[in-house]
Amino acid sequence: MLKKGYQQLVDEAYAQIKTYSVAEALTKLDKGDVQFIDVRDIRELEREGVIAGAFHAPRGMIEFWVDPDSPYFRPVFGEKKEFILFCAAGWRSALTTKTLMDMGLDNVAHIEGGFTAWKAAGAPTVAKEIKKVV
Repeated sequence: MLKKGYQQLVDEAYAQIKTYSVAEALTKLDKGDVQFIDVRDIRELEREGVIAGAFHAPRGMIEFWVDPDSPYFRPVFGEKKEFILFCAAGWRSALTTKTLMDMGLDNVAHIEGGFTAWKAAGAPTVAKEIKKVV
């Protein structure tokens, strides 16, 4: 028997993190002090598209990419920006936002409803370039 199910974890995260509606997130698009972070799997990006300018940081690697002491650190996470995370539905991004807050980042938020809500609202998307192996 689990001590906590996924829904309890997600609900706990929602209670502790900053959540933007799609409309609120749209006002931050293309701002120099904001970086959108896409935590979806690469197959989702290729299938569904992306938000132009969003940085792809798969959920399975983000803790390593955020930590400057990690050999996998990505410099984008060292920038003085607000990071707005999203996934497909908002569950993974909520959990990831909470994790980054637990790691010490206080400039993080996520998009309610994720990329699905973004697309449903008619917000701009672009196709993900698929890299061909030669």
